[in-house]
This record gives sequence, structure tokens and C-alpha cells, in this order.
Amino acid sequence: MKIKENPDKEVVKTVREGLKAKDGYCPCRLGRDEDNKCICKEFREQIKDPNFEGYCHCMLYYKSLED
Repeated sequence: MKIKENPDKEVVKTVREGLKAKDGYCPCRLGRDEDNKCICKEFREQIKDPNFEGYCHCMLYYKSLED
């Protein structure tokens, strides 16, 4: 398993700007609670799932099943 940043630098730039504007909370979510702090709870749960491969909600990170 490997977690890596989206290779699309424009997406990364946009999401990072949003994170900065929201003090580290997911720019794609309305609530500002610990579940939405980057890396969000949803993606942490997906990381734990051995069969999940894909992007987090805001497309900043990608979980690959390959090492």
C-alpha cells in the first residue's frame, strides 16, 4: 500500500490553497470538526480498508494497493 499526492499539480495547488484558507480543514466539506481535518476521517477509514484503491474526497491523496 502506498499513499501519494495527486500527480495533477493544479489540483494539488487548488486543494492546498483551500486547506490553508480553512486552517487545515477539508475545503470540500462544510463542517470544521476533527472528522474533516486533513487527512479526513473518511480517507483514514478508506486507508484501513485493504480492498480500497482510489482518491480521497478532495482528490489530494491517492491510495494505491501496490507498494
